[in-house]
Amino acid sequence: MNKYFRMVTMAYLILLSAVLGAGLYAGIVVAPVTFNTELWLGSQVLSHFQEGLIMTENFVRLSYLVDFALVMIFLYESYKYKMFERDSITTLSAIIAIASGLFFGHYYLPDILTMQLAGEVMTSSDTFARVHAASEIDFKIFTMALLVLIVRNMQKACR
Repeated sequence: MNKYFRMVTMAYLILLSAVLGAGLYAGIVVAPVTFNTELWLGSQVLSHFQEGLIMTENFVRLSYLVDFALVMIFLYESYKYKMFERDSITTLSAIIAIASGLFFGHYYLPDILTMQLAGEVMTSSDTFARVHAASEIDFKIFTMALLVLIVRNMQKACR
């Protein structure tokens, strides 16, 4: 591996790690704090719907980072594939990361935003609950695919 490609690989791994960290932070820290504001403020200042609006904005902004990472995954892994550095696990995890990342930012988030625009009653529906649960599962799949990409590329880079 030449010097410049090694630097690109390090930047790629840092980007993937940052996206993974941001996603985990949003799910582990931001969501529980946002949806339990009464614990931190002492009283019920925000409704569950308003808390959901705040959380959605967090994920909309996270989706910009996810989209950037998807482009980088496509470019980096395509280059590695073209250079005959093929690994079926890495290729599969890249495809899963790209597909689930696109579903998250361009399928589930717009649906959730549309339902939120319809009002609080719509966000209490079974349809919203199913879409939200599916988006959570999709994002977990995305984070697992990112983790596999990070580990496999670290293994290759450390040889």
